[in-house]
Amino acid sequence: MSSVFDVAIIGAGIIGAACAFELSVRAGLHVAVIEAGPIGGGATAEAMGHIVVMDDSESQFALTRYSQNLWLEIADELPADNEYDPCGTIWVAADDEEMAEVFRKQKFYLERGVSVEVLDEKTLVQAEPNLRKGLVGGLRVLADGVVYPPCAARFFIERAKQHGAQLFQGRRAIAINNEGVSLSDGEQIKSKLMVNAAGALSSELTQGLNVQKRKGHLIITDRYPNFARHQLIELGYLKSAHSLTADSVAFNIQPRKTGQMLIGSSRQYGVTDKKVDTKILNEMLERANFYMPSLKDLMAIRVWTGFRPATPDKLPLIGPHPSIDNLYLATGHEGLGITTSLSTARLLSDQILQLKSEISIAPYLPDRLVKKEVVHA
Repeated sequence: MSSVFDVAIIGAGIIGAACAFELSVRAGLHVAVIEAGPIGGGATAEAMGHIVVMDDSESQFALTRYSQNLWLEIADELPADNEYDPCGTIWVAADDEEMAEVFRKQKFYLERGVSVEVLDEKTLVQAEPNLRKGLVGGLRVLADGVVYPPCAARFFIERAKQHGAQLFQGRRAIAINNEGVSLSDGEQIKSKLMVNAAGALSSELTQGLNVQKRKGHLIITDRYPNFARHQLIELGYLKSAHSLTADSVAFNIQPRKTGQMLIGSSRQYGVTDKKVDTKILNEMLERANFYMPSLKDLMAIRVWTGFRPATPDKLPLIGPHPSIDNLYLATGHEGLGITTSLSTARLLSDQILQLKSEISIAPYLPDRLVKKEVVHA
């Protein structure tokens, strides 16, 4: 085995794991993966696991659609513990204004080849009987799905290891330099290229990254099979997600293959501790009960928080650092890291191998946000 790796990836969350999978299994490179904690820990373990096509912008749509297709290509390979479920998404409209947004989304998706169905009040109730009566309709996106993120990350890492990747676990990357990555125990991992895929911690490792932590809360219930059949999201979620400063909550519930219900979502800004915020939690539950009143009869068994790595323009940083020749970035995915993990890995691999990508890489290149006058941390 060579003493110098082709690529050293810092972080074994879903993004780093997908990059390891892509670069070792598909590209045939000699890969090192450095992870201080559990594989699929951090934001990956704290995420909902929604694989969703989004239409916030053309760039967001392109990245999420491309990645969803890549997930569909490997769906049959995913082990049972990945809990992959092509349940679809229903964007729920509470009033006529939101129903107008349903028709706008329908047109947008159909023009770009995404299969969707408009639901009226009656067909919405048929699709999801536990939604409250009086909701005016929704948009069902058929190819959306759900996966259990920590196990998906472990699957990617195990596949990478089968193709020669080496995992350095339990040791923290403390510095990147021209020859590789320095670890907390004093070891130096020598590598030709490095990838900072450290998520919410990426800006601590590389100076000048405008990647901020955004705190979120999640609740999981005991097992209630078929209480919800689709990933359900209120259309008001889009309004809350657009805010870059104000705290917000929105109705977002995910059925798991275990029969459990995963309830979100919230966004908090400028908060650095992981303690559960009772006020935010109560607002989340109040919002969820507005859409599904019988949720109050379900037993919650766990509440937790996590930090999403966010950029100001809501697009990730994928590609070469503008000032450091041997450093690539794969971070800043905020709430879409699970969805876009595979497209991120493919775009990164294309750049490293100097291949033409299926979609334009331009909107995601780090030089749009990353300060150029920096040195390694």
